[in-house]
Amino acid sequence: MPTISPGQSRPSAPEPHRYRQMAESFGVDPERYDRARPRYPDALVERIVAASPGPDVLDVGCGTGIAARQFQAAGCTVLGVEPDARMADFARRSGVEVEVATFEAWDPAGRDFDTVAAGQAWHWVDPVAGAAKAARVLRPGGLLSAFWHVFEPPPEVTEAFAAVYRRMVPDSPLSFQQRPDQAGRNAAFFTTKASDGIREAGGFGAPEQWRYDWERSYTRDEWLDQLPTTGALTQFPPDKLAEVLETVGAAIDAIGGNVPVGYTTVAVVAARSGAT
Repeated sequence: MPTISPGQSRPSAPEPHRYRQMAESFGVDPERYDRARPRYPDALVERIVAASPGPDVLDVGCGTGIAARQFQAAGCTVLGVEPDARMADFARRSGVEVEVATFEAWDPAGRDFDTVAAGQAWHWVDPVAGAAKAARVLRPGGLLSAFWHVFEPPPEVTEAFAAVYRRMVPDSPLSFQQRPDQAGRNAAFFTTKASDGIREAGGFGAPEQWRYDWERSYTRDEWLDQLPTTGALTQFPPDKLAEVLETVGAAIDAIGGNVPVGYTTVAVVAARSGAT
């Protein structure tokens, strides 16, 4: 997903999981992705582990293994499922077992799990088919836990990015306009889709929403390092990407060279029915 205020898709745009080319483009530079993308709050990982009936975690859309390694550090055994072989290769090198497939097409081969987790990834999964698949591979009482970062950098930085992006990709279905409570709007976009899919699929108790607020300050170079890992830019040619980075870098320089960012990490969590 784009990590600069992901914004709302335009009403006529397809659902995010239908953007397969974008969904499977993040492996263009897995080293940068793993280096630049933020980790998840330890409190979230610890709460998921505490609520899970056991330590076996299936990490859907595991990417380079960022969340998987956090679950491993918390004592879990993790299997990743990742559609991009480049990302999967990186995750394997970091110590995560990974199978290459979309979650909908993945073959569990009779295996089951205590938690199905998805960090920054569940919006690339069909929300109903994905929840139904999760119910099939979870043990009774097992958790489906989908979570995302949403955040708002300074408006000057967002506006500079939005302006150059609109100029280069005028027909893009992505929107980067920053409105009041944009982080809340972005969070609702993800959590509502996930919660509705869980309810429609059946097999789970009522989904809960968890929220963690935190802050991080980026240097100019750190912010420009993570920018190319966003779904909006992973497919940009080098010359266009360079122009985006130059424009956004100038905006950061104009506000003093630092990018203070308020993060909210939101999670949708539901327990599989049939707990004993």
